[in-house]
Amino acid sequence: MVRQTGNMNVAFDPEFYEKLKKVDVRIRILVRERIKLFSKNPYDPQLNNHLLHREYSSQRSINITSDYRAIYKEIWVGDEVVAYFVLLGTHEELYG
Repeated sequence: MVRQTGNMNVAFDPEFYEKLKKVDVRIRILVRERIKLFSKNPYDPQLNNHLLHREYSSQRSINITSDYRAIYKEIWVGDEVVAYFVLLGTHEELYG
């Protein structure tokens, strides 16, 4: 599903939604807030947007909290780049 949200198109993998349903409601609220911020300015300093390496090479991560991360990849849909969010989890779950 692709959503136009401000300056950046955002889409979510079904796995991302499944994980989002299982996390605490406070994390769900923060994810919505961070995605909204991301859509307006993907490189806002609060997000700590950065390129990943190793098994996540060519993907990027943003901070949801000091521990939770959302991982996305940039894909082309037609003439536009879409941020396709694929994974959500704690630092340990994703990188541990």
